Amino acid sequence: MNSRERFVGTLTGKEVDRVPFIPVFGDSQNVPILPSWEKANPGLKAKIREDLKYDSVYRGWQITPVNPYLSSLPPTVILEQTETKSVLKKGDGTVEVIVKGEDYGQCTIEWPVKTAKDWERVRNLHLRADDPERFPENWQDYVKEYRGREYPLQLTHKGVYGFARLMMGDENLSYAFYDEPALVHSIMDGYTDMIIKVWSKMVVDVQFDLIECWEDMAYKNGSMISPETFREFMKPNYEKLRAFANANSIKIILVDCDGKIDDLVELMVESGVNAMYPFEVQAGNNLERVLDKYPSLGAIGGLNKNALAKGKKEIDIELEKARRLIAKGRFIPGLDHGVLSDVSYENYKYFNEELRKIVLSTKPGRA
Repeated sequence: MNSRERFVGTLTGKEVDRVPFIPVFGDSQNVPILPSWEKANPGLKAKIREDLKYDSVYRGWQITPVNPYLSSLPPTVILEQTETKSVLKKGDGTVEVIVKGEDYGQCTIEWPVKTAKDWERVRNLHLRADDPERFPENWQDYVKEYRGREYPLQLTHKGVYGFARLMMGDENLSYAFYDEPALVHSIMDGYTDMIIKVWSKMVVDVQFDLIECWEDMAYKNGSMISPETFREFMKPNYEKLRAFANANSIKIILVDCDGKIDDLVELMVESGVNAMYPFEVQAGNNLERVLDKYPSLGAIGGLNKNALAKGKKEIDIELEKARRLIAKGRFIPGLDHGVLSDVSYENYKYFNEELRKIVLSTKPGRA
């Protein structure tokens, strides 16, 4: 079997020879490279994917160069630049502070949409499905590659909640659900309708394997919104995605959401989602319990990244968890997020080498 067949087969509960061995998280090549690793191992960045023997491209499934977000934006402007931080204003109006040399040292302090008028401006200028800038000029070259590929390929959705969050910020969006529900509906519905129009052009050329939605709508205590709010604002859009997927033989709708997501699973499954990740351990997710309760759900990740900052004993606990979860079925093992700066390359390499042995020797379950 190839990587594409294993990925789709595993997450949909089909019989596979083994589950994929993939990085899941990392940098632009989706293999994490910390500066300390490169300093101790010059040239590591160029060879790490080959050294660790990952199965497939990118994070284990691939994206396209088609722009799924805002288009025709003015250039980013630097508002402030020091040795320790940068303040940037992006073309859509987002203002970000970037603190250099820190894990997750990025913070948004201003968002594009404060009023309905702001949203109308963004939608009219930057959310046009027919904007020619969305597709690269050499799109047909990509099409030729994709038609002969052996890796899974996704259609990208910036998220129902996720897109609205990028427009307004979590706090402002939380108020808007109650104070300006029509605006929130317009943002969520408008984005999903737009991206489906873009996808409709893409599926003419290429058979896709999954739709991935970026949500990040939870924290350590659970979802940012109530089940009632989810069902009113989000579920109708997920039903649109499921209808599109079914009409175009796309097997998987995968949701990327950090935080404690085990209670979100029920809402996602009833709305047409059939795979989620990364099930962060530190947030309190219990992936074994989730897979027992929702046997039709595929899952990726689930292994505690913080164990890699400790030692082999702690890493081995996560590796044994991987073995159990693979045997359950519909599970692709990986870390529950990108590694932090306190992880040594020795530990990262040990984790990957041992996980690969487990992947190659553990019979996947079917559910």
